[in-house]
Amino acid sequence: MRSYEPVIGLEVHVELATKSKIFCGCSTEFGGEPNTHVCPVCSGMPGTLPVLNKSVIEFAIATGLALNCTITKRCKFDRKNYFYPDLPKAYQISQLYLPICRDGYVEIETQAGKKKIRIHEIHMEEDAGKLIHDPWDDCTLVDFNRCGVPLIEIVSEPDMRSAEEAVAYLEKLRLILQYLGVSDCKMQEGSMRADINLSVREIGSDKLGTRTEMKNMNSFKAIARAIEGESKRQIELLESGKKIIQETRRWDDNKDTSFAMRTKEDAQDYRYFPEPDLPPVIIDDEWISSIKARQPELRDAKKLRYEKEFGLPAYDAAIITGSKHLADLFEETVALCNKPKEVSNWLMVETLRLLKEKEMEPEEITYTPQQLASIIKMVDEGRINRTVAKEVFEKVFCEGVDPEEYVKEHNLGLIADEELLKEVIRRIISENPQSVADYKKGKVKAMGFIVGQTMREMKGKADPGRVNVIVKQMLDDDQQT
Repeated sequence: MRSYEPVIGLEVHVELATKSKIFCGCSTEFGGEPNTHVCPVCSGMPGTLPVLNKSVIEFAIATGLALNCTITKRCKFDRKNYFYPDLPKAYQISQLYLPICRDGYVEIETQAGKKKIRIHEIHMEEDAGKLIHDPWDDCTLVDFNRCGVPLIEIVSEPDMRSAEEAVAYLEKLRLILQYLGVSDCKMQEGSMRADINLSVREIGSDKLGTRTEMKNMNSFKAIARAIEGESKRQIELLESGKKIIQETRRWDDNKDTSFAMRTKEDAQDYRYFPEPDLPPVIIDDEWISSIKARQPELRDAKKLRYEKEFGLPAYDAAIITGSKHLADLFEETVALCNKPKEVSNWLMVETLRLLKEKEMEPEEITYTPQQLASIIKMVDEGRINRTVAKEVFEKVFCEGVDPEEYVKEHNLGLIADEELLKEVIRRIISENPQSVADYKKGKVKAMGFIVGQTMREMKGKADPGRVNVIVKQMLDDDQQT
């Protein structure tokens, strides 16, 4: 059998985080009742005219700058004509001839090393509605809430050669977009979706094969499986002497296979022509410079700064900056307590543990920097020990309680009365003569038993460090007498 490689290009659709739609004032909020975020403009009523949302242009330019693109100084919109039930105008306002950004790249890193993935273009367009299939009534309903939500489509060159590279590229894009604040990129809500264009060819060949397209993939795992599955299907066809058909296919993640949907369209099938109701967008250098000046610190730069400024290990910095929400939480908490390594430990250990247990994403964290800083302060001041701190943190994570109030309410603070502590330790020593005898024989572990009994007696509300000191002092004094 000959050796093959997949050739992969991705078209990534990203819903922009504007408050209103691209050509009207309707809300873009996710999850509204069907057909409540709709007006005559986005529902395509005759006689209505679109008005371009300026924020959409600025988000697109910001993305292009972050992805090393050239910004098109005079860009314009085109009509993409096709009939589908979720497209009420029977055309989509998009960009074909003069997209807003071109010729960029992002650098990814996989086990094979670093690699640049070229970006062909970024264009602005409006989203379509959503079809809802009702199996009980055997019908299909249309929700137009999403119709007119602003999108950018990021089109890569066919530079990826594996599912690993494709996922690394998507992860890099998602982080850049989240750090820019142009999109939340919640794939489960459809605010980031990817179309996979894939062909296979013999390794060493520079000729592209016939490609297929799998549309609207909305999870990294499904994308990886789809690439592997479609690559295998195409290789098997070629090995059996059959031809690949250029078509759009639907990936069924449950059945781990793809199905043909329709013959793949080309640009001419959509009868593109210039949008007559929108003038060209003129972008000058001053506008670009002002957007560039507002660009936030992106993940790669932030990671290096965390290592240098806060002394974090590279691994910790990579994990924390791997989520914008975690990075924001880290910086805001450090600003309150000035203990970067301590904050990092709480994020890396307890926070990640609870996220895994609860099957949550970092973006779903609800506790505040003030709450975490409060716990760190109480430990630092010796008001609670670390065991209690972990208990309090879990309550804060799950229920959002006030740490200070919770400690007070449940009487979890450390007992500061040293005389009481010494009295308890004396009693425990007197009740455990064998442990004292073992300690005198050089069995240091015997002291640990006394410490453990003391902590149990004090119900964990004693400072373990102080208990250790007092126990050792008393045992040593007893040994000398």
